[in-house]
Amino acid sequence: MKKTIPLLLILALLIYAVYNKDELMKTYNDYTMNKKIEKIKLNKNKYYRHYSFNYVQTTDNYKPTNRQDLLNIIYTAINSGTSSFKFYCPSEFESCLQEIDNIASDREILSDINNFVHPYNSFKHIETKYDSFREVSIDMTKNYTKKDIKEIDAVVDDVFNKLYKPNDTKINNIKTFHDYIINNSSYDTDRSDNNIINYKSDIAYGPLLQKQALCGGYSDAMELFLEKMDIKSYKVSSEEHVWNAVELDGKWYNLDLTWDDPITDTGQEILAHTYFMINTKRLNEVATSQHNFNNSVYSELKG
Repeated sequence: MKKTIPLLLILALLIYAVYNKDELMKTYNDYTMNKKIEKIKLNKNKYYRHYSFNYVQTTDNYKPTNRQDLLNIIYTAINSGTSSFKFYCPSEFESCLQEIDNIASDREILSDINNFVHPYNSFKHIETKYDSFREVSIDMTKNYTKKDIKEIDAVVDDVFNKLYKPNDTKINNIKTFHDYIINNSSYDTDRSDNNIINYKSDIAYGPLLQKQALCGGYSDAMELFLEKMDIKSYKVSSEEHVWNAVELDGKWYNLDLTWDDPITDTGQEILAHTYFMINTKRLNEVATSQHNFNNSVYSELKG
């Protein structure tokens, strides 16, 4: 009799397991996944931005429950400076993999997220994949090489030490570096008009070392000086253009070095301040359709 009870118990457990194998497997998988999520670590380099924006926020929660969580995880991964990152879609977030697929296939969304990180952490190419175990992997090729950063930083540090005035106002110091970049670079018409690529004009290396810039180069170079001054900023992009958004005294302004460095028929170099720290109402009054941006992404500029 003593041996019969354990045998019956074992038999009952086996029958339960057979009839509930899917539920038991799900419980086991959820337990295993939660353990994996708990072990996720994201190393952040010195260019990591600790602040958040309306569109995306920094996060240490790598267990998404909605689309915004996914955007925040992707932003945090790019913002960290890592070249590869993995996380998991929990089973209770049923549409997680579909949302990942939608985001990964939308180059505009990924480009927008890229605008909120430090230029040195921005990507040139990003690939997002997932497998049957709901593991999501993000692999990135960065815009800047270590050699680029070393050479650019040498220039930025030198210029900053010479021109920055700690006792002056923030807006005057912003103007100083706005003027420096424009006075020491020209718009790369060969690349923009004829696709002749002789310079790294689409990143800060172009204007700061080669004296040639496209809008991406102007805005990246300005971001580096804004970072040196601990001024919160990001890049804004429309379908055709990129410029800077800058927070000053709790308000957000547009700063467009490209359009303040106009191309003239005579070839004369001009320094303008038409697009220097102007609100969006004023931007709409003086600008063309090239400055039409997505208000839901760059919502700080709506006011």
